[in-house]
Amino acid sequence: MLITTAPFDRIGEENAFAVLARATALAGQGRSILNLGIGQPDFRTPDHIVEAAVKALRDGQHGYTPSVGILPLREAVAADLNRRYGVEVDPDLVMIMPGGKVTMYAAIRLFGEPGAEILYPDPGFPIYRSMIEHTGATPVPVPIREENGFAFSAEETLALITPKTRLLIINSPANPTGGVTPAAEIDKLVKGLAAHPHVALMSDEIYDRFLFDGEEHRTLLAYPQIRDRLILLNGWSKTYAMTGWRLGYSIWPKDLYDKVRKLAVNCWSCVNAATQYAGIAALEGPQDAVDAMTAEFDARRRIVVDGLNALPGVRCATPKGAFYAFPNVSGTGWSEAKKLASALLEEAGVAVIGGPDFGVYGEGYLRLSYATSRENIAAALARMGDFLAANRKVA
Repeated sequence: MLITTAPFDRIGEENAFAVLARATALAGQGRSILNLGIGQPDFRTPDHIVEAAVKALRDGQHGYTPSVGILPLREAVAADLNRRYGVEVDPDLVMIMPGGKVTMYAAIRLFGEPGAEILYPDPGFPIYRSMIEHTGATPVPVPIREENGFAFSAEETLALITPKTRLLIINSPANPTGGVTPAAEIDKLVKGLAAHPHVALMSDEIYDRFLFDGEEHRTLLAYPQIRDRLILLNGWSKTYAMTGWRLGYSIWPKDLYDKVRKLAVNCWSCVNAATQYAGIAALEGPQDAVDAMTAEFDARRRIVVDGLNALPGVRCATPKGAFYAFPNVSGTGWSEAKKLASALLEEAGVAVIGGPDFGVYGEGYLRLSYATSRENIAAALARMGDFLAANRKVA
């Protein structure tokens, strides 16, 4: 074929879905598979949210909505952020998206082009790098280090900025590490960015409700000095167990908002109407389901960390947020984490993700999602222990 598809040849993928597909195929063959790979809450969407969508459908909400989302939902987002963080948000700068990835795509597409550089966390959500490469921009990894509690270093991040840097992506609480960057470090970053007014920011705060050990989320919306270049990403998928609903939101600087509106018109038209009414019910309704889910994740987190640290050759820092553990497996003797992850799935029936799927600094680590039952976690850890004891490699 002579047709060129070069920009699409640069697109990567999120390997968690490939692992999910393989795990599903093995289960279909009758294998017992324990899936700690996919980052998806194992809870039902709360009933009052489901009922709001059903009511919207029965009330005739079947048509197109504004591309930026219905005003009541945008107002609910602004009110929720004000209630939780004390920040003022103009509803006319809120964009309702069909999931969080669409905000990533829009932000990176706005700033990415050949000759530009975009900084992103590594290890980090793989779609960041994939989309950066798709645009032709140069991806510049910001190391996220275990010895730093898997928080980004403001000093190290600022040192990577050059005149070619167009966008800086940060994520806290973080996927895949569960790391939470302290407020003091965020303060340092924002202060240092004053010397780099040409750099925009995208803050991925999709896990902001899942924090443990007394940690409090510091949203970048709290810094007025960067609001004119800040893109905030958040949504309903994780917080309200609504991954399949495909509902997210973002906050944009005024100068960028209309550009993204035009992208919406050209690309996805709008988010489906009934889902938007469900989003209102989620934000304005009772939050007890979120609190219960967070408490359960906390309990599972403790089981995972204790269990991993008891495995031969494994050590695991305690994650402070999200619902992931990122154990260091370099002591097992397996020099390639992805091969270890593949062997655990094929031979032990435990689905996990190899650290290199999240970036070059992910080698030597695995990602485990504890968004599954305590029973599954305990059984998976037992299988991992048996496998590692029988397959310890000598460096």
